[in-house]
Amino acid sequence: MNATALTYSDDQAAAFDAVSDMLKGAGINLDDSLLMPPGGGKDQVMAITGKAGSGKTLLLAELYSTLEEAGVAIVSGDYEPKRKGDKRTLAILAPTNKAASVLRLRGVPATTIHRILYTPVYDPEYERIADWLAGNGERPQVEGLTEIALDRAAAFYANNKSIPGALAAAGLRGSDFITGWKRREEPLDIGFVDEASMLDDKQFEDLREIFPTLLLFGDPAQLAPVNQSGTMVFEKLPEKRVVNLSRIYRQEADNPILDLAHALSDPDLGFEQFERMVEQAAARDDRVIWSQRVEVDLMARSPVLVWRNATRIRLINAFRLVHGAPEDALLPGEPLICDGIELPLKHRKRRLDLEARGLIKGAQVIFLGDGRKPGFSRLHVIGAEDPQVSAASIVKIEKPDEEEPFIPFAARMGATFLHGAAVTIHKAQGSQWENVQVFAPDLYAAARMGRSEAGQPLWKRLAYVAITRAQERLYWVVRNRLSKPTGPLQVDDLRSVAPAPLKLDVTTEEGT
Repeated sequence: MNATALTYSDDQAAAFDAVSDMLKGAGINLDDSLLMPPGGGKDQVMAITGKAGSGKTLLLAELYSTLEEAGVAIVSGDYEPKRKGDKRTLAILAPTNKAASVLRLRGVPATTIHRILYTPVYDPEYERIADWLAGNGERPQVEGLTEIALDRAAAFYANNKSIPGALAAAGLRGSDFITGWKRREEPLDIGFVDEASMLDDKQFEDLREIFPTLLLFGDPAQLAPVNQSGTMVFEKLPEKRVVNLSRIYRQEADNPILDLAHALSDPDLGFEQFERMVEQAAARDDRVIWSQRVEVDLMARSPVLVWRNATRIRLINAFRLVHGAPEDALLPGEPLICDGIELPLKHRKRRLDLEARGLIKGAQVIFLGDGRKPGFSRLHVIGAEDPQVSAASIVKIEKPDEEEPFIPFAARMGATFLHGAAVTIHKAQGSQWENVQVFAPDLYAAARMGRSEAGQPLWKRLAYVAITRAQERLYWVVRNRLSKPTGPLQVDDLRSVAPAPLKLDVTTEEGT
């Protein structure tokens, strides 16, 4: 154990030691920073589990720092230098852009699972800059870039460890230095995966093919993926390969939101009792709000969390109505959720371009305005390292009591979007927002139905996930009402960075 372990709880220390033992089997000795060449050992998988506030992220960050100090190279999704045969590597992954951005804000260089499956192809001229920034080459001389621009790039990379961000600081755009994307052909070494409760069996198997040493961090109290029958991938591991963190750290800071979340573990607690606890917490702490209505101003950047699709659709239409949004167009500032990519196989490269830029299923996006071509949109991808793109879009606005969504405008092919002013609690997993509104009547409906998941009342799992999405403030909405907006939707704060266009001119190839 290193010096930082002195601040660990007993269960964190035990988890650190268990991971250290696993890494020794993979040829990495953290006690003396001895690194053996990769290969030779058998594949290993381990999971660190625990509820919100148990210190999973702290432990992940400390393990990352310890491995980096020992000389393990960090592999990110934005650039990967040519590998040396004996070099040990670590990639830190999350299922969504938002979850990865939460880790990056804490100084952990995380990327999405999808981004690590596909690697960028750099223009050779600018690849020399990337090599230099990563410590693998001499300071280059590049036509069109001044020494001051290179200094800016180096200063940015020293603080943020992002190659695209550093090149942007030098005055370049993604389309200048990234010429395309390719599927990863070779396996990596060590993988850390945060928010592992969101993984399905297929994603887990893909990761096992890439990483011979895999460490999962997950919360067993969350909701399992829809197609997993209530089971999370780490629950299928042998018991000795799962270490649970039981001590709740963040409660020690007297956090009423986490107090409420952990109160749900009481098997005798009913919904009405829990609501009284929420009301009492709101009376003594302004971080919990007992709200008689949905605050529409918050919906533009953090969706209302609901259980039922019918509720979600009603809230979305109410949001658009109070903002005076026309049926045949989107207003700048409207939130969207990426629902996938609609492109045929022959456009595989364009699909990779979109997904690599963060437009993966479930990505949260803000509409900035129409693109220059019909059907194109300018978009801000929440949590992405290079967030602004212009892409062919298919936007679907669902209507109450109507099976088919209304499509205000659409390209023939491209990224598809649903409105994002409200989302289901299932889709909210992996994300966090400063302010979170939970629509309590939906949870009451789940409680009345008496449904269970993995032996626990469904309403409790829903409430736990919804509550723990809140970073600073929780709004417990008890009435089916919507406030009026205090002003129009805003995007000025998102337009500070010029959008980087994607080379995705689908309409040209289709002859329209």
